[in-house]
Amino acid sequence: MANTTNQGHQVKDRAKDAANTAYDKTKDAASTAYDKTKDMASTAYDKASDLASQAADRAGDIASRAGERADNAASSVGSGMKSLAGTVRDNTPNSGMLGTASDRAADALEGAGRYLEDRGLSGIADDMAGLIKRNPIPAVLIGIGIGFLIARSTRS
Repeated sequence: MANTTNQGHQVKDRAKDAANTAYDKTKDAASTAYDKTKDMASTAYDKASDLASQAADRAGDIASRAGERADNAASSVGSGMKSLAGTVRDNTPNSGMLGTASDRAADALEGAGRYLEDRGLSGIADDMAGLIKRNPIPAVLIGIGIGFLIARSTRS
């Protein structure tokens, strides 16, 4: 009977050792899987961040180029307005009421053209923002009026 008890303890010890070995291997496999999953998630996050950063950079570049093109177009329009002012001066009478009116129109065209050439659309936006900040109530009232006119024109 002692032999049977001894064999029972040996079997029990071997089963315990096998269970401990299986537990350790399972624990190691789980740890390895966790580490690999963590690395993959980190890599995916880094790639997503890089893609988002590249997209933001491209959008910024496109916006910058669009702004430059708009300013160049405004400068071209300003140059055309100045040229038109010269044409008005050359082709209208120099004296009398018509001469005075055409001279004032040419001056206005020339001034607006110079403004567009010098400031561009970004300058116009800055000037409008400053005007609205200095006169907020009239700006709101003008906005309401423009909204009313737009609503009225789209209703018909």
